[in-house]
Amino acid sequence: MATILVMDHSGDTRQQFDPNDSEQLAWANARFAELTAEGYTAAVRRSSGEAALVRTLDPAAEETLFYPRLVGG
Repeated sequence: MATILVMDHSGDTRQQFDPNDSEQLAWANARFAELTAEGYTAAVRRSSGEAALVRTLDPAAEETLFYPRLVGG
């Protein structure tokens, strides 16, 4: 199972999907598009432990983290 992890002001929400199931993968791709359109940044953790920004869903990633843009002033 792969996980979409969404960080927001209330904490985090985890949603799992099976990347081998075409319906679930379609849902995950749609969710990725929805979150990035809302301004979230997406990242995955590489095998080295470093986080890397991603522009499309990587179904092989164990976890995709979405975090909101920081707004400063």
